[in-house]
Amino acid sequence: MSINIKELINSRDVVNKWMERFGVRFGVYKHGVFNEQLFPFDSVPRTISKEDWDYLEGGLKQRVKALNAFLWDIYHEKRIIKDGIVPEEFVYSSKGYMPEMEGLNPTGKVYAHIAGIDLVEGKDGNWYVLEDNLRIPSGASYPMIARNVTRKVSPSTFQINSVADNRNYANLLKDMMDEMNEGRGLNVILTPGRYNSAFFEHSYLAEKTGATLAYPGDLFVEDNKVYYAGMYKEKTRVGAIYRRVSDEYMDPMVFEASSLLGIPNVMEAFKAGNVALINTMGNGVADDKGIYYFVPKMVKYYLGEEPILMNAPTYLPYYKEDYDYVMNNIQKLVIKDVSEAGGYGVVFGRDLDTEKLEELKQLVINEPRRWIAQEVIDFKDLPIIEGDELVERKADLRAFVVTGKDTKVWKSGLTRFSRNPNSFVVNSSQGGGFKDTWIMEE
Repeated sequence: MSINIKELINSRDVVNKWMERFGVRFGVYKHGVFNEQLFPFDSVPRTISKEDWDYLEGGLKQRVKALNAFLWDIYHEKRIIKDGIVPEEFVYSSKGYMPEMEGLNPTGKVYAHIAGIDLVEGKDGNWYVLEDNLRIPSGASYPMIARNVTRKVSPSTFQINSVADNRNYANLLKDMMDEMNEGRGLNVILTPGRYNSAFFEHSYLAEKTGATLAYPGDLFVEDNKVYYAGMYKEKTRVGAIYRRVSDEYMDPMVFEASSLLGIPNVMEAFKAGNVALINTMGNGVADDKGIYYFVPKMVKYYLGEEPILMNAPTYLPYYKEDYDYVMNNIQKLVIKDVSEAGGYGVVFGRDLDTEKLEELKQLVINEPRRWIAQEVIDFKDLPIIEGDELVERKADLRAFVVTGKDTKVWKSGLTRFSRNPNSFVVNSSQGGGFKDTWIMEE
């Protein structure tokens, strides 16, 4: 790869200006106030060799296939519980488990059509999965538009470097939605609206896939079929809904009765097989941080294969052996609240004094199901431009896996980095930035 630091600095500044002009922002609610901010782009790309990508691609496909098999099983036969692989209390106490999904049959048995799998590359050379996101994972639009703008700003960049083209993500989405739609009607992306943190992505993906961007109130159900009303109140049949509305707000007749974001009676249309919901509700039981512990076992159980990708070494205080280890080593572990997301609810034992460590221990003792503990992965720093200098910061990778009739991995991804030299937390909501991910073809 050829890198010219002056050209990269110029590219960074120009790309960020263009993205600000395009409204490429994300929103954060804090203390009851909604603030929008730029998601800072860094022009030094993350490069992944063809050999590493082939390995990751195989592991990601395997993992998502196992997670989809788990979701079907949990809402149907429950074999994995009956066979003692996953304790039933871990399933039924999960905030993501939705009894309303019991016995329902999504098209092709696919629950997680779009999975965002968060990984880090350790300094030991191994890749580790930190988290599975199977509900409404976001972030694909940022590398899409950043690559597009970079091509305009610096066309020579992709002429002198052999990088996989990442412009096919919209096609992956559209093909999958068409497969799930089965010719019933429109493909729709349902957004909660302008003040959602990922609204830019909703509108961008709708534009790129040719799907209709629908707002609360645009969709309604008649005779167990979903229709789009739109600006002129025309009535058009809907075949697939890529929902960007949280599970509990999707149908006020079934879930949260006060919701104004969802579609009354959409669950009846779904039950009748008249509309596909992408992703389906109830997926949260599979990306629960406590269930994460069991994913390698799912791979063996459902696929009869050895897991390709590794979890970070993880301990469940639910098990006595793990509980004892956590109590004796809490000062060197990272403790995560399974009910939190976005980098919140993550505590590094090394950052706490004796009194705070004892308080944390007591929290684990009081609610062992609520917490997991992990070894701190010393993952690689990547170069970023800070001012006019190259510095190194922690970074992860969100890989996007799309499942329709087949499971496919997008040859790109969202590389997020911390702007704080002392932080391992890379989430955009925590002040991080992002960079392009180059999958090398040679």
